[in-house]
Amino acid sequence: MSESAQKRPIHVPVAIIGGGFSGAAVAWHLLRRRPELARVVIIEPRAELGRGLAYSAADPSHRINVPATRMSLLPDHPTHFNDWLEASGALEADPAARRSEGRNFPARAVFGTYVAAQLAALGPRVQHVAAAAEAVEARGDVYRIHTSDGATLEAGIVVLAVAHAPPSPPSALARALAGHPRFLPDPWKAGALDAVRPDDRVLIVGTGLTMADLVATLDRIGHRGAIVALSRRGLRSRGHPAALHDPYGDFATDPARTAGVLVRRIRAAVAQAVAEGKSWHCVLDQVRLQGSTIWNALPLHERARLLRHLRPFWDVHRFRIAPQVEEVLDQRIAAGTLRLRAASLQSVERSGEAIAVSFRDRRTGAVTQEVFDAVLTATGPAHGRVFADNPVLAALERAGLARPDKLRLGIEVAGDGRAIGRDGAPTPDLFVVGPLARGTVGELMGLPDVTNYAIRIAETVAARLEADANSRAASACYGSERKGG
Repeated sequence: MSESAQKRPIHVPVAIIGGGFSGAAVAWHLLRRRPELARVVIIEPRAELGRGLAYSAADPSHRINVPATRMSLLPDHPTHFNDWLEASGALEADPAARRSEGRNFPARAVFGTYVAAQLAALGPRVQHVAAAAEAVEARGDVYRIHTSDGATLEAGIVVLAVAHAPPSPPSALARALAGHPRFLPDPWKAGALDAVRPDDRVLIVGTGLTMADLVATLDRIGHRGAIVALSRRGLRSRGHPAALHDPYGDFATDPARTAGVLVRRIRAAVAQAVAEGKSWHCVLDQVRLQGSTIWNALPLHERARLLRHLRPFWDVHRFRIAPQVEEVLDQRIAAGTLRLRAASLQSVERSGEAIAVSFRDRRTGAVTQEVFDAVLTATGPAHGRVFADNPVLAALERAGLARPDKLRLGIEVAGDGRAIGRDGAPTPDLFVVGPLARGTVGELMGLPDVTNYAIRIAETVAARLEADANSRAASACYGSERKGG
């Protein structure tokens, strides 16, 4: 093949940028709805589709944080994944995944295997470009995508399923500990925790789900030193209830217009649920299910207020930890090798490889100092930096085709999922899926919510393809009539 032929753009009807769960779910549902569609291209640098960051980790201590019976590519078949688990033999290979209460919490990588298997069953209709998308530009009625392997694709429709930005460590840590062998600003990098020695004194900045996973990993690999987990409020992710109940309450009928009213309604519902012998979990489940309606009823300033004051409390109740991970945290706390501190960083000093950190206690205001051997960042994705850190989004913003949402949670989208451009209008045939749409859509972090939104986008793209096909057929028919006349 000549060099000019190799550089000729590849034309496809739909290209999905990002092959984690969101991108995989859109491709899977789109191809199921449009069986005549020959192929969908997914641009993803990882070797396997459907995993992304969340479901790529091989660490067996990183488990799904909701029961397998609620993890599915098919919302109307919620046990789809659990049925696959039972049939595949994955549970026999991991007896700890089975819980006495009848719920299964396998390793996250197993869920990634399930998603990859569903995509693989579609055969060559799913085309994997194993490279990173580096730029997207509008060329007339198509988008031209340049990838890291030198290829160029042209697509009529583009779906952005890009990932979160990596964690951003506090600037005081980054400045003081640059180059330290056990300062891990991104502890999810392959082999990063190998640097932590068994007796190291470890500081983890963050107390949410990421912290819980890091402690579970450190415990599994034999770390027995003291761990301090730090955040401003010191809140720890909650576990699952002993008994399951259906979602409870109604927050969608006449939804609250202020954060204060919303909180009062949730508290009243929790009190009523407890009076009926239920736990708070089922109320928060209902808030999640009705999250989009709740979010869109709030004015922008009330959304900002909710994020500023209540987001940490929502996160620790909404994003629960697997019982196996909860047991590790409980054991470490009981043994005195894990402490959670509600405090803020005051100063960081390095003496050789020793790290002296001063904290200001949230409750008392007292400043104390502790010395550590390793520092890990578990602050969660840096949503506000996603346009700066992602070259595709940076290119789209420069071209005026996409922009950050007003709350800096991700990408601003229209009601139909299209990206909003610089002029405030939806960009034709450029769609956004996954958690980065949540600034507009609302709750989009849990897998059931991500799945439902991916299905909405797949249906919209399917309808767009059908409209294009009908338009071309009508044009061809009209042209033949003119020729015949």
